[in-house]
Amino acid sequence: MSPKRRDRAAPPAGPHDWEVRFANNDAAKGWEELCQQAPRNTYAAWQEMRTNAGGAPPTARHHRLKGGYAEDVFDGRRMPQWQIEVTAGGRIWYLLDVERRTVWITYASLRHPKVTE
Repeated sequence: MSPKRRDRAAPPAGPHDWEVRFANNDAAKGWEELCQQAPRNTYAAWQEMRTNAGGAPPTARHHRLKGGYAEDVFDGRRMPQWQIEVTAGGRIWYLLDVERRTVWITYASLRHPKVTE
């Protein structure tokens, strides 16, 4: 069965880890594409989201988005939005739900998001 919106992107989080879930079905499909085409980089990104979701310190490959993309609304709450560069064009965007200690993946693809081109 393929993952869907609100499904976990991996096993349950450990006691100090962030839960990683999909915010929408497109993110779940894109995640599967990343897993097939760039498994090592996707696994490294998953580990980063689990243990260092807030990107401290931010790097060129893992940082908070800027401008109008710095935040987004999910479940009626505004949250900071982050990006991990998985491949040269591949990206994962996620919302940082501090209250629930959950990372909500909003975009995952081997292609750079069209909205930022």
